[in-house]
Amino acid sequence: MAKIQYRLKVYPAGLGHKVYRNLEICGQDTLDQLCDAVLEAFAFSKEHLYEFCMNNQMYQDGNYQSDPGDGGPSTAEVIGSLGLHKGQNFSLHYDFGDDWMFTIHVMQISETDAYHSPVIIKAKGEIEQYPDYGEEWDEEDWEED
Repeated sequence: MAKIQYRLKVYPAGLGHKVYRNLEICGQDTLDQLCDAVLEAFAFSKEHLYEFCMNNQMYQDGNYQSDPGDGGPSTAEVIGSLGLHKGQNFSLHYDFGDDWMFTIHVMQISETDAYHSPVIIKAKGEIEQYPDYGEEWDEEDWEED
């Protein structure tokens, strides 16, 4: 039986198209697995909350949350049930403190004969989750005046 797979272009907001990853992921994977694949593709650690913003707006009631309150939409949702279409954009909002936004563009939807784990098809450029700006912090930087 044929299964659906998605080819997605993922790029950090604000960097244009200088940094991106093309991923393939199967329709029976969840949004949690998509988040894992995105973070791994950009060498980010997974230690923060996140949400998928289907309308590209943060903190909306309909967003799929990694820790939904009051029974809201969850990132445990299977990707194939979302009704994605070719050309659609949505966002991964990761780390509500640093507010990383990754735009996700649906490049292609196709059939595959077998399930496969998410895979990086193409990568361009690098970013750092916690860039070192060349400054050392010490306790004096955190003391109040």
